Parts: sequence; C-alpha cells; structure tokens
Amino acid sequence: MLHDLRQHRRAVRYFDTERQLDSERVRRRLEEAALAPTSSNMQLWECYHITDPELIARLAPACFDQSAVRTASQLVAFAITPQRWRAHAAEVLAFQREDLPRHFPEDKWPKYLALQENYYGKLIPLLYRRGWGLWGQLRRALFSLVGLVRPVPRETTEAAMRTVLHKSCALVIQSFLLGMSEEGYDTCPLEGYDSRRVARLLGLERGSELTMIIACGYRSTERPLGGRFRLPFAQQYHRIGS
Repeated sequence: MLHDLRQHRRAVRYFDTERQLDSERVRRRLEEAALAPTSSNMQLWECYHITDPELIARLAPACFDQSAVRTASQLVAFAITPQRWRAHAAEVLAFQREDLPRHFPEDKWPKYLALQENYYGKLIPLLYRRGWGLWGQLRRALFSLVGLVRPVPRETTEAAMRTVLHKSCALVIQSFLLGMSEEGYDTCPLEGYDSRRVARLLGLERGSELTMIIACGYRSTERPLGGRFRLPFAQQYHRIGS
C-alpha cells in the first residue's frame, strides 16, 4: 500500500555497512521511476548509479563527509540535461508522428499532428534556447508584452527554465524513493555537496547540472531514527471551494 511505503520512507543518515543492496533491483527501480511525468515530456534528466565502493569513498569528502554517504551501499546522482533539448524534442515529435494515427480517427490526424509540430518545432525552441541569459531576457520581454492581452507563461528566463527541469527531475526522484521503499531499501536525499567536485568525479557532460544525490542502503539498527517532525498540516493546507 502506498500509505505503508510513505510511512516506511525516512531520510536515513546511517546505513548498515555489512548489508549490501542488489544493484539490479536498484536499477529496476530507477527504470520504473523514469515513468514519472516531466514538463512537456522532454525528460531532460539523467542518473548516475554508483556501485563502486572506491568512488563512493572519493565522493564522500565532496559531500562534506556526511554519514549517509560514508555508510551508503550505493549512491544515485540525478542531474538535469538542458543542453539536450533539441535532440529530445525531435525524439518526442517523431514518436507523436507515429503514435497519433494509432489512437485517433484519420480525419483528426492533420489537426493533431500540426499541434504537436508547432509545439515541439516552434514553442519548445522558443522556451529552451539558451545564450548567456540573453534569450531568457528576450523571452521574458516577449511574454510580458503578450501577457497584456492574454495569459502567458511568466517564468521564461534561462534560470526559470532550469527550475522547471529540476522540478521535473524531482518527480523522478520521489518516484525512485517510493520504489526503493517498496523494495525494502532505505534512502537519504542529499543536497549538501560541492556540485563542481561531484560533477568532475562523475564526469558529467558539459551543461548538465546536479539536482540531488540519493544515498541508498539498509538502515542501521544501531542508530535510532528518532521521531518524525512535520509542521501542523492545517498550517500548510488551504482549501478553496466546498
């Protein structure tokens, strides 16, 4: 049950170093997590599944020697890949050209294919093109002008578009965390690291940007987790409507 998985999932800081994870099971959970939705289905993310103990030991100092990394059986680093937008847009569009005729009446094909071609052939290049921040400023000015007469996306700077990609990647990460809980494994999401050093150690492609590192293992029974603190739900919940 999803309820039980949420209750099991905790940010585990100390793992049992005597128990190792099955790498293929972790890989399958990553493959399942890839089914998570991403903005415009662009899937501009990648993951690095680290099972080499020596590399984990080398990564620990770049992660400020956090116990979750030092004791982890495996690590998974997630990153966004904004530099691949052209290739991904072309792949999604090619898929749509083949897939749409399978699901819609023939008289609808021209209309729906035109929508997809305009979206991935015109709008996506407009939103994802980069150039030292200048394209983002031009986009913001353009959409602000159009926004005087109709609703438009407002977060269109290059920094804002990177945020869109990190949000999409976060959906993949959350799916992975729940999948690991279903496997009986434990995890700890980490944002405390020297991104430049980690990127160098992993050999990240130029343009890629780390989103998060997930430490993985079995929770240590010698280290109590302690209670789980959450703010009162009423403080965060806002209902609009009956």
